[in-house]
Amino acid sequence: MDSVRGIEEWPVDNAATAVVTAAGDVLGTHGDTSKVYKLASVTKPLTAYAALIAIEEGVVELDTPAGPEGSTIRHLLAHTSGLAFNEHKPMAAPGNRRLYSNAGFEQLADALTEHSGIPFADYQAEALFQPLGMKATKLTGSPASGAESTVDDLVAFAAELQAPTLIAAETAREATSVVFPGLSGVLPGFGHQKPNDWGLGFEIRDRKSPHWTGASSSPRTFGHFGQSGTFLWVDPDAGAACIALTDRAFGPWAAEVWPPYTDAVLAELRGVTP
Repeated sequence: MDSVRGIEEWPVDNAATAVVTAAGDVLGTHGDTSKVYKLASVTKPLTAYAALIAIEEGVVELDTPAGPEGSTIRHLLAHTSGLAFNEHKPMAAPGNRRLYSNAGFEQLADALTEHSGIPFADYQAEALFQPLGMKATKLTGSPASGAESTVDDLVAFAAELQAPTLIAAETAREATSVVFPGLSGVLPGFGHQKPNDWGLGFEIRDRKSPHWTGASSSPRTFGHFGQSGTFLWVDPDAGAACIALTDRAFGPWAAEVWPPYTDAVLAELRGVTP
């Protein structure tokens, strides 16, 4: 794919990208795809997927109480537990507001540790990273933002998101569909969104504007971006996913270059001249 060369124009020191289909075919890469980058909040989909595996294994259920009073695993995954952004204190009743919360994902991991009897990082490595051959991926800090990985490893994860082998297809569909619909909230870096749709650990594109994906991204697109200048999206309508990792913190530069890059990738996938 020629479009992946677009990252050469980004104002970053290092970047790598890849496009992968649901069948696991890598259509294009650019940059050093074996270089390890900090993922920041792209950690959250990895944490969420480990939670979905735990649900499949009967360790917990979506309605298992976790987090603040009245909250469940479902609330924590969907950023509706009411917990503050970084502080472990409730700001709203569970289910009433979409409050993006790092603390919520930390409490999610704590709950999984409690119910499994295995430290979360160990459980995640055994249940997710090892089966997918993600040898360079490690959780070295917060389960909300403390993972590091490579484009090569995230290609395997992106293929899994499109054609699940570790969880049931219906579980994956639920995780990537809107949970607690109609709730508004702030999408970090892109302002207040009404509605601010999320699935179970995955942000749903829907009709949000502005947004970090492209103008031509389908409403069903899901994924996450990170403050370390990273993103992963899956567009089911396009039948493909895209990963981009950089070593420059998210800022106006990313909001400027990511959407047209995504549109260029999608245009090439569809055989359309941008």
